[in-house]
Amino acid sequence: MIRSGEPSIAELMAQLAANAAEIAALKAEKEALSARVIKLEEELALAQLHRFAPRSEKHVDRLFNEAEQVADEDDAGDEHGDLVDLPDTGFPPTEKPQGKKRGRKPLPEHLPRERVEYDLADDQKACPCCRYQMHRMGEAVTEQLHIEVKAKVLQNVRFKYACRHCDRTGINTPVVLAPMPTQPLPGSIATASTLAFALVHKYVDGTPLYRLAQAFERAGVPVSRGALGHWVIGSSERHLSRIYDALKLRLRSQPLIHGDETTVQVLKEKDREATSTSFMWSGEDSNEPIMLLDYQPGRGQIYPQAFLGEYRGILMSDGYSAWRTLEGATHLGCMAHSRRRFVDALKIRKKGGGPPEQALKFFEQLYRIESQARNEKLDKGETQADCIRRFRQQHSVPILNALKAWLDDIAPKVLPDTKLGDAVSYTLNQWEYLTRYTEDGRMPIDNNLLERDIRIFATGRKSWLFSDTVDGARASAVVYSLMLTCRASRVEPLAWLRHVLTELPQRAVDANIDDMLPFNFAKAATAA
Repeated sequence: MIRSGEPSIAELMAQLAANAAEIAALKAEKEALSARVIKLEEELALAQLHRFAPRSEKHVDRLFNEAEQVADEDDAGDEHGDLVDLPDTGFPPTEKPQGKKRGRKPLPEHLPRERVEYDLADDQKACPCCRYQMHRMGEAVTEQLHIEVKAKVLQNVRFKYACRHCDRTGINTPVVLAPMPTQPLPGSIATASTLAFALVHKYVDGTPLYRLAQAFERAGVPVSRGALGHWVIGSSERHLSRIYDALKLRLRSQPLIHGDETTVQVLKEKDREATSTSFMWSGEDSNEPIMLLDYQPGRGQIYPQAFLGEYRGILMSDGYSAWRTLEGATHLGCMAHSRRRFVDALKIRKKGGGPPEQALKFFEQLYRIESQARNEKLDKGETQADCIRRFRQQHSVPILNALKAWLDDIAPKVLPDTKLGDAVSYTLNQWEYLTRYTEDGRMPIDNNLLERDIRIFATGRKSWLFSDTVDGARASAVVYSLMLTCRASRVEPLAWLRHVLTELPQRAVDANIDDMLPFNFAKAATAA
């Protein structure tokens, strides 16, 4: 019998079901919040490491507390299964690298020497023992580096000629003025050498224009920041863009291109806020050293398509999908991007070891194989590319197969919103692109070549922070491209800029300028 006012059995069951659903929802919310906390703690720890700790990604030289390492070995191995051994492919064991020799290097032999002699006074040349006159037995020579920065004014004196006979007898008296070479910026006070000096300081040394103006002021040469900006944009638009366009045509014709993108902020950009992010798209060729940056206002797929056009060669890039929209290219993934995610996962572990350590052992072996492959002895009739492919097939493929099996095993066991989960999912998602390099000896394992060279742009960006105008951003893209190409070609950028800004204004717009490309300039300098 159910008393009046008491809930029925159906109502109690409904209430229990509602409570159970609420408890389940709270548990799910708790798990989501716990995962969120773990993710935020990892990001905070990694941000603190990026800010305060060294940035090195080296693995074999990491230092551990030995007692803690031994005590935690079992725990690290049991977290996601036992650690696995790498397959034996006959590759030689790791050799301990030799330490670098310490000590100061001697000053370069090619620098001119100026003797500064120091002698004893005449009254000090008597022997302190017997007071007889001493003779000079030799000399002690030490060398110091002495640098002077001097500015001077070039007076361009053009002689005028007139005809006295026409002056006496004619109606008009012709005046003929001696010509002078076309200047890089007509009407400007800057010579080619001055322009090269300013461009190198901004785009090689990362000096903002306002600091460069201050340096000119300290040297007693008042040059405004605005004038420096006109020098940069004028040099780029009038002359250096011709070199850039020639390099771009060559880049698109190369069999292998490295591609990447990085951010840049432009304050005065039409229809966009000053805080909007723009991008420098970059491509690099490793045969003829060409490194190009291309300013674009966004990161969409239209920009790499505009940059590389209908490219049909091999394209190495990170996992960003916009590069993969180039349908005619053969796409490669960057192994360094995958490895870097496991490095981050290892950095935030309090005790080290565990799955990130295991993954890095795989990567370490893969990179050791790459280093050795380029020194492998060629078989009879074998090309370098064929030799590298054969070596990779023998040693890299078994390591990659073992890595794939290990990743498939731990993938269900790791939290997806953690650094380790991100590293595992990224590697598995990109696996087809990451492993394609083993099919062709021409293909690189990663994009480190481009990332190394683009670092100069990223370092300079920390100093100048943003570009004021779109024209300035485009000029920066051109000049940075040429400076990075000089670096890759082992060409001294100041000497190259002086030569180009002196010679290029003398050539017609449709003239051949192949001899001025940085890698050809290097060959000409070597031949001379």
